[in-house]
Amino acid sequence: MFEVVKFWWKTGLRGWCFAARIPGLIVALSGLLLLGPGIANAQTNWTLDPSASVLTYQSVKKNTIVETNKIRNIAGTLSSAGDAKVTFDLNSVDTGVDLRNVRMRFLFFETFKYPSAELTAKVDPAAFADLAAKRRVKAVLPFRLNLHGVEKDLEASVVVTMISDNMVSVASEAPVAVHVEDFGLLPNVDKLQQAANVTNIVPTASVSFDFVFTADGSKPAGVQTVAAGAADVGPVATDTAKANFSDEECLNRFAVLSRTGAIYFRTASARLDAQSRPLLAEVVGVVGKCPSLKVEVSGHTDSDGSPDANKVLSERRAEAVADAIVAAGIPRTQVTAAGYGEERPVAANDTPKNKALNRRIEFSASKPVN
Repeated sequence: MFEVVKFWWKTGLRGWCFAARIPGLIVALSGLLLLGPGIANAQTNWTLDPSASVLTYQSVKKNTIVETNKIRNIAGTLSSAGDAKVTFDLNSVDTGVDLRNVRMRFLFFETFKYPSAELTAKVDPAAFADLAAKRRVKAVLPFRLNLHGVEKDLEASVVVTMISDNMVSVASEAPVAVHVEDFGLLPNVDKLQQAANVTNIVPTASVSFDFVFTADGSKPAGVQTVAAGAADVGPVATDTAKANFSDEECLNRFAVLSRTGAIYFRTASARLDAQSRPLLAEVVGVVGKCPSLKVEVSGHTDSDGSPDANKVLSERRAEAVADAIVAAGIPRTQVTAAGYGEERPVAANDTPKNKALNRRIEFSASKPVN
């Protein structure tokens, strides 16, 4: 019943694979709509069982290395009228490696702005009234996916199987191909490539899944599915639930937050733009959960203008960010600011794109010196 997800890339990066699987999840939800009259009763509503459901994707990197990853926290409902909605928490990306999880969250999905994705669908339950008799039905179902602030109408082939009168599995019949550029995610691929030192990522991926839905009010059936039997299936604690991070987790988050490029200033100014608020809120959350570390906010510029003026501007920008972090409740003793002007470029100052990379705010952490 469970079909393992397969993501094949010419060159690998788990980030792309993850993007594709999201639509896969959407597809599954559409399949859920197949639960019509004939199961439980005509007035039954259905709820996705996150402990028995799985959304898995595989990626290939460096031509030979295959990696299997998941999104762990998903939730869904299907009404007796055929209205389906499934949401998944993009902060629950599970690659098996904390640093990679953080890259996927902050660099690709930009969860500080778009923490979740949502699938909605509408199907006439009467169209699948014979599912109870057949026990297994295939269908092509339409759905709408809201991802990264973009909505797109898609469709996919699913297989719906009755596990019991009160439990139904919705699985992909074939991997679902998704083009990430459809959701405005292409610019974020460059960030992933630079962070992971990977090139030539193919912007198309595929996903497989097996979602289990139970009738509301029914007791969980004593049925063991492949998904439910897996040790790494089901909800996982995200950063929000953690009181503090380990030193390694802190360093991972600061390193990746520095690459987001999501702190904005007015041209030639140290005044923070309102668009910076989502990332600043994320930074404050991380700093607050790393109380044993001292955080330096550093400002950097491109080479336009004089070196002295650039250094002053970078200092003022770093101080503005540090002040915003302190204003949010972080002790001043934990945060310092420094400006390096054009001294530490990360790219040649030869194109507008490279200059934009050099105009940045970075975060670094270290143990306080006694």
